[in-house]
Amino acid sequence: MRTNIYLLRHGQTDYNLKGIVQGRGVNSSLNDTGHWQAQQFFEKYKNIPFDIAYVSTLQRTHQTLAPFASQGLDFQIREELDEINWGVFEGVSHNEILESTYVSIMERWTEGHLDIKIEGGESPLELHERQYPFIEELRSVAYENILICSHGRAIRALLCGMLGKSLSEMDTFKHNNTCLYQLAFENNSFEVLLENDTSHLIMERV
Repeated sequence: MRTNIYLLRHGQTDYNLKGIVQGRGVNSSLNDTGHWQAQQFFEKYKNIPFDIAYVSTLQRTHQTLAPFASQGLDFQIREELDEINWGVFEGVSHNEILESTYVSIMERWTEGHLDIKIEGGESPLELHERQYPFIEELRSVAYENILICSHGRAIRALLCGMLGKSLSEMDTFKHNNTCLYQLAFENNSFEVLLENDTSHLIMERV
């Protein structure tokens, strides 16, 4: 049996727009653009017979899939899908100190130092440990079409876990708001069919 997985990043928030760090500890809401993006995604994919939807504990993922909820799609809230915890940088606007620390940590992660984290936050290894049970569940569920809404860094780590890649390769996966990664799971293997797809946003917002 083949399982089709539609992995979606949440819509835009004001934190995204203003460059404010929002991780697991920031429960921000979609802004008007984010709600529009969510509706555009729904319009393109509303006819797919999804069996279930998985969302994080954070409301921006719930709001992104709200149009599907209105159709009666069953939702499961999973903390495994929460964004990485950015520790002391949560809710902080980008500034020189933050930028320099962030760049340094990204470089260390790319070099394979995956146990490093921002003070009070999560490391990539801790994020993977949190996500691992969910990835294993995806390997065993008897669903044909699954819809998942999560967060930028969490999606990058999730893709590495699903595809058997090192977390040091996380940043090879790009992610725009409401971008879609479509995967197929068949013969005990995940395959990426669409990557960072935003073709549902081709229509201009009025």
